[in-house]
Amino acid sequence: MEEQKVEKTEASAENKPAAKGNKFDTGGRGQQGGRPDRPRREREPRENDGLEKHTLLIRRVVAVTKGGKNIKFSAAVVVGDGKGSVGLGVGKALETPYAIEKAVQDAKKNMFKINLDGHTIPHKIIGKFGASIVYINPAKEGTGVVAGGAARPIFKLSGIQNVSCKSYGSRHNINMARAVIDGLSKLRTKEQVAAIRGKKVEEL
Repeated sequence: MEEQKVEKTEASAENKPAAKGNKFDTGGRGQQGGRPDRPRREREPRENDGLEKHTLLIRRVVAVTKGGKNIKFSAAVVVGDGKGSVGLGVGKALETPYAIEKAVQDAKKNMFKINLDGHTIPHKIIGKFGASIVYINPAKEGTGVVAGGAARPIFKLSGIQNVSCKSYGSRHNINMARAVIDGLSKLRTKEQVAAIRGKKVEEL
């Protein structure tokens, strides 16, 4: 009887399939049962759009709901090419890097071309947003950017090298930045003003 039991156990061991995941059972997936060798996908290089970015403000915002407090981060970013184009964007996300990325994408969508007169602006202009008021004046060559707060990075990224700016009212970064953007968007050249009035520009 003992000999018959031994024969049965040997027969069952022969018919039993090999266990999965055994290091000797490759299964066509490599020498040690790992994943097949696949060519690594190279990362595509990011396109250099030639834009410079400056983060104006990062703050934490809270929305109170029935379920509790929802905490997010808000970022304001200015984007410019240094050749007369500038844009301002705001983004919100659960983490700061994603909020900045959203703000950059929003700023790119809001970019516009400024009418410049060389390295300065063609005329005086007043920009307003909320309780913020800014007076932007052209300046002579070599004056530089005489401005502070959120106005300074906007002028530098837009390519304005000689300008003076005075702010009144609210000094909040976002309000002040939107007031500067409002003023720059209303600048007009001599030719544009003459076309609006139906006149011709006389060359001296």
